[in-house]
Amino acid sequence: MNSMRELWNRHGSRLLLLGWLGISSALSVSLLAMRILYVGKSTYDFLAWNLFLAWIPLFLALLTWRLDLSRRRSWPLFAGLLLLWLLFFPNAPYIVTDFLHLDRRQGVPVWFDLLLIFSFAWNGLILGFVSLHLIQRRVEEHLGRLAGWIIALTSLGLSGLGIYLGRFGRWNSWDLLTSPWDLVRQLLERAVDPFSHPRTLGVSVLYAAFLIVAYVFLVLFTSVQWGPSGQAAPVRSLKRKASA
Repeated sequence: MNSMRELWNRHGSRLLLLGWLGISSALSVSLLAMRILYVGKSTYDFLAWNLFLAWIPLFLALLTWRLDLSRRRSWPLFAGLLLLWLLFFPNAPYIVTDFLHLDRRQGVPVWFDLLLIFSFAWNGLILGFVSLHLIQRRVEEHLGRLAGWIIALTSLGLSGLGIYLGRFGRWNSWDLLTSPWDLVRQLLERAVDPFSHPRTLGVSVLYAAFLIVAYVFLVLFTSVQWGPSGQAAPVRSLKRKASA
């Protein structure tokens, strides 16, 4: 009994967070299952696959916390996990673009499909932001606060480009491994003359801006609490709060 209590005291908040992420994802999948049972067709089944891909960055971020970075030989593995995480990270916010599929379909009310897509998009964003926060904290622990924010903002900026490549270029994360030169060639064409590719520039910049604003807001929101007098009072830093 004491060991269970000690385990909960040490990891309870983390387990609770992961549990609610699981419940939230299960709710989305349940909505999708209800729709499939109602119409007899799997019109939006791609949402389940996209949600699965959104979980991968979180698992990779959690793996980085299993490494002992006080030992120098762990850093190459950490760098490899970080690159792999960055490769899959855009899959999480990518689900926001699935609103493009919203339309009157098969007699299902639009409000239901709106809720369905929103629930998957919400889970994708939250899974992405949680994994990013874990990576940011891990970097901050060993390289400092500035390095952590550089990693966070750079990742969010690159995600804007990743969303464009996934939605309009139809590239997948693993294409960087199977067809790297084709992808590099396309990126170089747009980098040399970005204004000749306005959709690439617009989608990348606007989605990156949205993600940065949303993530910074989330960090600020979780770093203050409102006292009884209505004044915002600073509380423990995210780093200390998460480790409590």
